[in-house]
Amino acid sequence: MSQSVDYAQLVARAGDGIVVSDPQGVITVWNHAAERIFGFSEAEALGQSLDLITPERHRQHHWAGYDKTMRTGETRYGADVLRVPALHKDGRPLSIAFTVGLMLGPDNTVTGITAVIRDETQKWNEERQMRRRLAELEAQAAQTVAT
Repeated sequence: MSQSVDYAQLVARAGDGIVVSDPQGVITVWNHAAERIFGFSEAEALGQSLDLITPERHRQHHWAGYDKTMRTGETRYGADVLRVPALHKDGRPLSIAFTVGLMLGPDNTVTGITAVIRDETQKWNEERQMRRRLAELEAQAAQTVAT
């Protein structure tokens, strides 16, 4: 027996952030997990530009890629995970990982982008600490060998 899927409930209850934006980059869907990750309520995020969560120094690169995807209907991030910096409402930096799905209209033109987002800030910070510690140990080892 086939069971119908309640897509609104699926989006609302997903553990990962789900953010949908239109061709101009205006947020049209913002689930509870996106609220948890970024700190903005659904009411605060809907109708806002993706600049809301994009650090200023990365916006030019972000919009160049976004516009290219809108023009070409192609993205490599449907299967490949993109890791980028983002912003929390309180201004602190985040490290997020996400994949995207292109929303298509009846004529197969791109009508928006769905991003499925995970907060990887803690993991990124731990990896950064490990890289620093490794560099320290390598420097110590090189100094020991040199003496």
